[in-house]
Amino acid sequence: MNKRTSGIITAIAGVIALIGFYFFVRILMEGDETIETDAAVQAAIVDPFISFSLWTLGLIALVTVVMSLVSLVLNPTALKKALIAIVAMGIIFFISYSMANGDAVLDTFGTELEGGAAGSISKLSGTGIWFSIILGAIGLLGFAVDTVKSLIK
Repeated sequence: MNKRTSGIITAIAGVIALIGFYFFVRILMEGDETIETDAAVQAAIVDPFISFSLWTLGLIALVTVVMSLVSLVLNPTALKKALIAIVAMGIIFFISYSMANGDAVLDTFGTELEGGAAGSISKLSGTGIWFSIILGAIGLLGFAVDTVKSLIK
């Protein structure tokens, strides 16, 4: 990163920080109790701060994704590795989905929980659990292999 780009990024970060500080001071000037009880004050002070935060988060996420994609396109080796990783994650997701069941969610007494009906939501929850278990097992296996390798050296 050259000096000019660094200066531009620093200036943008400074502007965002000043805007955030402005909202912070406005909220402090009104006080907690006023903001909690007066809907008009909340709409005038807190809502714009939340909107600013969401827009900033969205913009930063967009810039991050675009810059990552540009970096991948400019570096074919990294693109190949990223595609292999995406395919591997897809395979792990497929395995997780096939292992998950779509049964109703039950409590300890065997009665169905409210909103825990059998179906696609329950199947996706189970998929997420199995996905985490498989990735955790892969991580632990990698850690164990690395530890053994370092002990052998």
